[in-house]
Amino acid sequence: MRVVFAACGGVLLALLLFFLLALLVAPPEEEREIVEMTMSMAMVEAPEQPEQETAAPAEPPAPTPPQATPPPPAPMPEPTFDSAIALPEPEVPAMETPEVELETTLPELAEAQPKPQPEPEPRPLPEPERLPAQASMSPSQNSESATEAEAPAASRNANASTPVESSPRPTRRVPPEYPAQAQRRGLEGYVEVRFTIGTDGRVEANSIEIVEAQPRNVFDRAARQAIARWEFPEGELRLARQRLEFQLR
Repeated sequence: MRVVFAACGGVLLALLLFFLLALLVAPPEEEREIVEMTMSMAMVEAPEQPEQETAAPAEPPAPTPPQATPPPPAPMPEPTFDSAIALPEPEVPAMETPEVELETTLPELAEAQPKPQPEPEPRPLPEPERLPAQASMSPSQNSESATEAEAPAASRNANASTPVESSPRPTRRVPPEYPAQAQRRGLEGYVEVRFTIGTDGRVEANSIEIVEAQPRNVFDRAARQAIARWEFPEGELRLARQRLEFQLR
């Protein structure tokens, strides 16, 4: 503790010495004389100034009219020079254009008359059913009657398996699409198709056959696609022929 107090006392003593040294080094201030001056003031009333007459506002000067701009001078005509030198006109060789012969004749179209539809064959009349043999008949007669009864049944089964050719009227007719290439070339023609109609009235796609076409290989595909979507009345298995005309309208 003594050391702390001694350090603090030393610091304060050093500060005090620095302050005293500063006072000793500073030069003495000169004494200034104070001069007292007395001033007398008198209050004088100012004379009243006459009111100035308000001058009337001067009229603004009339605006000067704008000076008219002189018209621009007329353009001087270009002087014409007569040249004594004559320039020869260049000779242009005539262009030879080859003559192109245009075909003015159109190919003759052969008019094909539609073939008449074959008349449907008359269906065979069903045979009358045979009465059952009586009990008093002999065994030989019974065997003969049994064979006779089996014969019409076998013929009916054979007729059911083989299609009968006919020309039925379709219940659903899908028109064929005109081929774009034939339409651009302006081609017309016909296709005659033969096909088989199932018992459900639908066309068997595998049975479609092109019988005749004019021109060939132009409308065949469109005719096949259209006939494959036709529908007919339900019935027995039968063959049919159809002619499709392709004409531009």
